[in-house]
Amino acid sequence: MPLKVEEKIARLDPARRRKVEDRAAELIAEEMSLRELRKARRLTQAHLANELGISQDGISRLEQRSDLLLSTLRKTVEAMGGSLSLIARFPDRPPVELFSANGRPPAGASRGKPDA
Repeated sequence: MPLKVEEKIARLDPARRRKVEDRAAELIAEEMSLRELRKARRLTQAHLANELGISQDGISRLEQRSDLLLSTLRKTVEAMGGSLSLIARFPDRPPVELFSANGRPPAGASRGKPDA
């Protein structure tokens, strides 16, 4: 009979279990929705709406959308006190930052041209 993942984790020694749980928390933190990010930053919809100059209902709709303009996402992240970078990753080259927080490519960034 196969073991449930919870049972398998429960059988680990405490140090290994802590390591697994810490890594799981890291992975979960990497995948946040805008709503979860706002809550993690301890901001209300009303506060964020005020920062962006839109209604609280607008924030609610924004958080429910599955497809955003990058400019909207950038403005929202900046209103939360952060900055947004877009990274392209390819198997045959180092990651490339496509634009910086101000919407322009960072100084000296590769434009996706192959290395000479």
